[in-house]
Formats: sequence, structure tokens, C-alpha cells
Amino acid sequence: MPNIPLNDIVSVALNISPISAVRAGFDLGLIVGVSTVVSAENRVKLYSTIEEMADAGFEDEDPEYEAAKLYFSQNPRPKKVAIGRWDDTGDETAVEAVTACRAKNADWYGFMVCDIDKAGIIAVAEYAEVMTPAGVFFYDTEDVDVPTKTEGNVMLALQASEYRRAFGQYSTTDYAVASALGYAMGANTKATNSSFTLAYKSEPGVIPESIDSTALNNILDANGNVYVNQGMYYNMLRQGHMASGISFDEVLGLDMLSNDIQLGVMDLLKGQLKVPQTEDGVTMLVNAINAACAESVSRGFIAPGVWNGPKILELEPGDTLPQGFVVQAESIASQSQADRDARKAPDLLVAVKLAGAIEYAVISVTVNR
Repeated sequence: MPNIPLNDIVSVALNISPISAVRAGFDLGLIVGVSTVVSAENRVKLYSTIEEMADAGFEDEDPEYEAAKLYFSQNPRPKKVAIGRWDDTGDETAVEAVTACRAKNADWYGFMVCDIDKAGIIAVAEYAEVMTPAGVFFYDTEDVDVPTKTEGNVMLALQASEYRRAFGQYSTTDYAVASALGYAMGANTKATNSSFTLAYKSEPGVIPESIDSTALNNILDANGNVYVNQGMYYNMLRQGHMASGISFDEVLGLDMLSNDIQLGVMDLLKGQLKVPQTEDGVTMLVNAINAACAESVSRGFIAPGVWNGPKILELEPGDTLPQGFVVQAESIASQSQADRDARKAPDLLVAVKLAGAIEYAVISVTVNR
């Protein structure tokens, strides 16, 4: 019996929506060094374990291997590490090495450079402020002028420049900051309530610094970080700050939010036949941004609260943000003809209330006999 198709009666057209862009994980750290296991041509290689690195040819005394041991010793343990090559045979600077690593691989977020001097730290910190995609520079130093708060020390220099993408740790343990980097990358699972701080975290394999309260305060006053023992029982990282004074988790959370908003809106523009230049089209853009903000709420980075910022369209100081955010847009009617001709959306304004974190407490105990 002949098989007569049904298309003349019922015709089905299958339209498959495009795949959304893969969101950056913000969970891959880069360790840059001069060892030759990774070639200058390849520049960046990924490893899942220390054993993989050893099989590839890294030796125990290689800086990248020593740093990776601290990186992978963290709990939660990061999934992978990126090892970058600093080709110092041709007088390549640390900044040039990091730039080349970024050109080869755009997936890593936090990074460190092994055996870098003060001038190199300052130069890389300056580059980290403008690098694309965004990243955070982790460095350590054992310069004795840091705990003594000597004028011009590296932490004070970066503090004076208000760099928000430089995380510095004073330590006499080689490559100690790799442990903080490992925690930051391992803890960032993006799961519900996964937002974290670096304050008071353990650094397995790092020796707490034998410093007094004056030296500790000198480091903290410079927006630096240090691994210490306090209260006899606690080995912990103080304090989780960037050179500018803001906390690492705030930089990370805002980078993730920005990435989610950018890709969410781009997915909308790419996936639709068109987004009309009407109020309905603007609502589509607002909904895409709302979805990105909701992800940050789920992670615990944004939370409901009272808006204490400036007036933004209909949002007034003192208003409550029950969701932790609000997305507003200028009206289509207020657009200039030039913007309409250029097919621009009206200005979209996002206000978010950060969940913040408690890191200090004052407790009053009243006793009655």
C-alpha cells in the first residue's frame, strides 16, 4: 500500500529556539609561571588534579605546581586550574604574559602570577582594572615593609590607586594566595544560597603568620589580607578585601550579575524575530533583566531591603525593594527621533539591594545575681 503523506492535511513546521550563550562560570583560576611544561605557543593548559600536572611534566619544585597544591587543597575543592606560561626568555613582562593568557583563554576569572616583584604586582593590578573579560588579580608578598606599614609598600600603593580588582595577601608561605584563589573558585557553585565571603576562611597548607595586633592592623588598614591564628583555636584569613576596601564577594557578585544581564538581553535580541521598538518590546527587555537579577537573588547576593540610594525614575529613597531589585525604563514616547532611527532601546535602569554580610559583632552581656 502506498504511503501518502499527511502534509496536505496537517502540516507541522518545527521551530527550535537557539541555544542561549553559555554563562561564564567564574570558577576557574589561572596560575601563571615561567616553567616550560606549557609552551609559549599554547600559553594556557587546563588540569583537573595535581596528578595530571605531574603526568604532564611538572616537578615538585615548580612554582606553578607548588601553587596548584595549595589551590586544590581547598574545601570546597575547585574543579580545574588553568596554568599559564610566562615566556621570560624574550624579556616578556608579567602584564604581557597575562594579556597573552587572556587572548588564548577567556574562561578564567581569578588569577595569580608566581614570583612577581613589587613593580610587576603594581603593573598587573593596573591591567586587571581594565582587562576583558573582567577578572581579579590575587597576589602575595612577604615584604617586611607591609606589616610595618612603611610608606610606599605595595599594599599602600594599590590602596592609594583604589584598585578594586587586586586582592593582596601578606605571607611568608610561598604562593599562599593560591589557597584563597582556590577557595574563591571552588566555592562559587552558583547554586541556591551559594554566595560567600573570604573572611575567616581556612587556608590548608599555609602557615599562620606570627605577627602581633599592631602588624595585623597595619595590614588590614592598607586593605590587605593575612592568614593568622586568633583566639588560640582559629586559623583564618583576615579579611577578604580588595585594595580599594570593598570585599571580594561584592566584586564577584557584580561581575556575575553584569554577565547574566548582558547575555540575557543578547539572547533575547538574537532569539526573537525582532524586539519591537514599543512599550511591549521594552517590557521584553525588562523581563530579561529581571530574570538575571532573580538569579542573583537565588544565589544570595541580592536581597529585599530599603533603597537608600538616589531617586531613580519612580524609585525614591526609603522605598522598599521587596524582591531586592527593580528594573525601570524610560518611556518610548520620550525617545528622540535620532535614537529611534538608530533602533536604540530607551534607557534601562536597574536598582539592586545587596544582601551584604555580617563579619563583626558587638555583644553585650548583662549579669544579675
